[in-house]
Amino acid sequence: MIRFGTFAFLLAATTGQAVPVMASDSAVVLMYHRFGETAHPSTNIRIKQFEAHLEELSREKYTVLPLPEIVAKLRTRQPLPDRTVGISIDDAFLSAYHEAFPRLREAGLPFTLFVATAPVDRNLSGFMDWDQIRKLRDAGVTIGSQTHTHLHMARSKDDQNRGELEKSNARFRAELGEVPTMIAYPFGEYSLAVGRLSKEAGLTVGFGQHSGVVHADSDMFYLPRFAMNENFGGISRLKLAVNALPLTVTEVTPADPLLSESNNPPILGFTVKGPAAKRLSGLACYASGQGKARIERLGSRVEVRMQKAFSSGRARINCTMPTQSGRWRWFGMQFFVPKS
Repeated sequence: MIRFGTFAFLLAATTGQAVPVMASDSAVVLMYHRFGETAHPSTNIRIKQFEAHLEELSREKYTVLPLPEIVAKLRTRQPLPDRTVGISIDDAFLSAYHEAFPRLREAGLPFTLFVATAPVDRNLSGFMDWDQIRKLRDAGVTIGSQTHTHLHMARSKDDQNRGELEKSNARFRAELGEVPTMIAYPFGEYSLAVGRLSKEAGLTVGFGQHSGVVHADSDMFYLPRFAMNENFGGISRLKLAVNALPLTVTEVTPADPLLSESNNPPILGFTVKGPAAKRLSGLACYASGQGKARIERLGSRVEVRMQKAFSSGRARINCTMPTQSGRWRWFGMQFFVPKS
């Protein structure tokens, strides 16, 4: 593993010349589910697509690191290599074991597997068993939680969520000898209450399913990931994602992604930090089912205004901005609207 200061030099094996590698305070995390299961296109990546991803990620300009290492460096504000990438796989489908794991191992790329314990306990068809999960763990794969039954946490009561986390922790402890410290919220559905309960259960990091770049100022209980599937897994989109830069924001409102009738549609507000704050003329935001949203700016403060309320269920807002280098800055939010 290469240790970085503010600026490091790698020796290029093919030319013998020093190649500069810039330090960064951000990383992109990719999310996969199924591999080669074409009956489920919304959660599946085709094998040829995935192999193209691995070929791209194996190029010298990218550094793929385990998620715990990425998070640890961001928390302590230690530099990461520019274009650092983390790989995550949700749900412990059997195809991840048979198709993804051998290819990732051959490429030497670390990853995290997020597991809901109930499907494994019930030996459901299409899911890994505990022996296979232990083999992955023993091979260096990080194991994370997805609760016990993979429930909709944002729409569930505190007692149910608390019980789910306690049950999954007990099963992980019994089968693996330890409890995960990271959770991927099922369906990416999150609320402040869900984050509080996750923290009480001993979890220290949480991931959603909204697009964006993790950085040193991110909310560590609601980190973004770029989802990869058949429709959004072409090599051009992968390159767009893994070359993305953070749109570093603070003072995000509403603070809670769980919406109510009184704040739907939400007025998404945030303050942009860093160099991007001086180039906001290129900022554009898009809302689920509504297209490009209206933006109001006052200095570095931005408010995104929707045309109408979101329907019940999940909804997203993505804000992007081009840079002079051709890379894109990215900030996303996923909201959840309960049924009225």
